[in-house]
Amino acid sequence: MYRVALLALCIAVPGLACSSHRSAGSWPTANGSNAGTRATEDTELRAKTAPTLAVRWRFRLPKRPNSFGATTANPVIVGDTVYVQDSSSSVFALDASTGKLRWNRREAANNDGPNGVAVAGDRLFTETDTTAFALDARTGARLWERRLVDVHEQFVGIPPVTDRGRVYYATQGFPPGGRGAVYALSAKTGKVLWRFDTIDRPWVHRDAGGGGAWYPVSVDAAGNVYVGTANPAPWGGTPQFPNGALFPGPARWTDSLVVLDGRTGRLRWADQVTAHDVRDYDFQASPILVGGVVYGAGKAGRVVAWDRRTHARLWSRAVGTHLHDLGPLPRRTVPVCPGHLGGVETPMAFAGGLLFVPVVELCSRESAVTSESAFARDPAEGRGVLYALDAKTGKTVWRRPLAAPPFGCATVANDAVIVPTYDGRLTIYAAGSGERLWRAQLPKGNNSCPAVGRNLLVVSAGAPYPGLTDLVAEVVAYEVRG
Repeated sequence: MYRVALLALCIAVPGLACSSHRSAGSWPTANGSNAGTRATEDTELRAKTAPTLAVRWRFRLPKRPNSFGATTANPVIVGDTVYVQDSSSSVFALDASTGKLRWNRREAANNDGPNGVAVAGDRLFTETDTTAFALDARTGARLWERRLVDVHEQFVGIPPVTDRGRVYYATQGFPPGGRGAVYALSAKTGKVLWRFDTIDRPWVHRDAGGGGAWYPVSVDAAGNVYVGTANPAPWGGTPQFPNGALFPGPARWTDSLVVLDGRTGRLRWADQVTAHDVRDYDFQASPILVGGVVYGAGKAGRVVAWDRRTHARLWSRAVGTHLHDLGPLPRRTVPVCPGHLGGVETPMAFAGGLLFVPVVELCSRESAVTSESAFARDPAEGRGVLYALDAKTGKTVWRRPLAAPPFGCATVANDAVIVPTYDGRLTIYAAGSGERLWRAQLPKGNNSCPAVGRNLLVVSAGAPYPGLTDLVAEVVAYEVRG
């Protein structure tokens, strides 16, 4: 009760120095905490108990899957309630013990995601594809809303993050003319407190676009906001404007780690990982904050560690297959690895001195004068690899092949690593050795990340994977019975 009261006070008093406070057995935001580690020790789930997991309940979502899935959002768990959002932006509050519906807020706004919710005190924060809003967490009643999308910002997609009476969102910008940004809103009223444009200067050409963020920001103990940003576009190019000539120069701060002052939104420091990106290499995974280090990763298939005090890179590590992934593209079409849907697509996890990195192995065919669709290849053609890297050095401790792409995040419960894959398999590995401990088959494909509670593992099955013909998407809760 003390922690819940403190969270409510954080919202009521914006100046109060409150970072990520998690009540017992909860997972209140997409990454579990504001540090972005996607790890918890406050659970009965561990390597020893993982083999005892069994289905406790299932909740069928009313929305049928689209090309991205019926839900791409990370469920959250607070107290005795599980909250989940579907890809129509509807929110459902479920009894954590039974899966029965307590309330739902129906929307009809497509959001291909990864959207989602965050709970702080008695408020739930979420969004449609255009608008941020807050709901009463107990009833679903709307408390405020704030439209963020305009002619220069086309999409709101990230799960929100709360801290010190502020709630953080991001928009994405698409060509022509789009410019993604990071926002801080008042958690109490929805008022825009500041906006940071992730493009350092105006585009040289009106047909360019890009920037913004695709996954939750992270916040340190001082209230600084860490953002992994998206790519410039169009990738590739045209015969008139080859190799990204629509956005000459590095196009800062795309494909970067960006660190902002949480109170003012001013840039504290930044480092661009891919300058003048012509391959759709977002550096979009949520930054992980551990001690004096920040870790980031993205679709270029590179994991980077920085010293948070000096801002120097400590190490950089390539993961997965790499082919024709650096420098200008030739005018002839060549295979490029990672491809548009390859590399580190979703957030990593950290525990016990190890980084757990889910990698998608799916190449594309690209050239300097073409802009191939990201979906030119069926995502089901991909495979994956799970890496465990030494967080001090970046060296591989172990790696395990995955039969399908990991479009859901790595997640750690004590010494157990949870990885869902696009084919609907849900697998748990021993964190120290990579030994496979448990596996289950979901009724549909997976395109979202898990949440871990006191004795529950909650994951959604809503992606249209070939061969999984059930038209109904589900949220599935597994219970530790050991």
